[in-house]
Amino acid sequence: MTRYAIGDVQGCYEELRALLALLRFSPDRDRLWFVGDLVNRGPRSLEALRLVRSLDDNSVVVLGNHDLHLLALVHGSHRRRKTDTLDELLAARDRERLLEWLLTRPLAHSEAGDLLVHAGVVPQWTAAMTLELAREVEAALQRDPRALFEHMYGNEPDRWSPELQGMERLRFVINVLTRLRVCTADGRVDLALKGEPPPPPSPLKPWFTIDTRLSRAVRVIFGHWSALGFVQSHGVVGLDSGCVWGGALTALDLDCARPPVSVPCRGYQEPDG
Repeated sequence: MTRYAIGDVQGCYEELRALLALLRFSPDRDRLWFVGDLVNRGPRSLEALRLVRSLDDNSVVVLGNHDLHLLALVHGSHRRRKTDTLDELLAARDRERLLEWLLTRPLAHSEAGDLLVHAGVVPQWTAAMTLELAREVEAALQRDPRALFEHMYGNEPDRWSPELQGMERLRFVINVLTRLRVCTADGRVDLALKGEPPPPPSPLKPWFTIDTRLSRAVRVIFGHWSALGFVQSHGVVGLDSGCVWGGALTALDLDCARPPVSVPCRGYQEPDG
């Protein structure tokens, strides 16, 4: 079995199909790991979600911030944004089946020494802690998704503490796993930054470059940060090469030392704003 990790799809269905063809993906021998954000901003979220859903046990999908946003819309806990491209999906005849499946996806997955998340991990979390905290959120999603989505949005608290409880704890975990790019060594996160990392002497650094990071015992596979493009350093693999922004959709063989494989954007580009 070959495991391929694939970056943020975000509705780029044609590119996903082309990438699977380039990989010569075969469900009888291969497995796909998706870093989340299957939907939104791109032109064909419905088809992309249908394709990944059809893979069944041949895929692992963790939830990204855009996937959670879609689920929050469905549960009436948030309003649509001008940049959303979800109308076709929300009107689809098989919408309920697709969204029920998406709601049961994890926020973190671990296997064979690899940890899969959408965005990142604060320095204070080991891989085991990350999985435990992700399970807390997943349990809340299954128990009462509307209640969770009603309190999910916001950037506070901005620092990890094991003393966090209730929705503050769940919100922080969600923000780290689906929105994190930079943080300080003591676990303070800045969720506003979207471009390049701030230069020194800023204490904010890409989360994976912090020397004291406790998740260094595993390889972390992530997406979410298109400004960086493909990353393979510091014991991590970053796979968001910005297809929806006119870049490319990228995959990496997790089990063999091969170069990444990419398919360029086929004409659609997410407009600014």
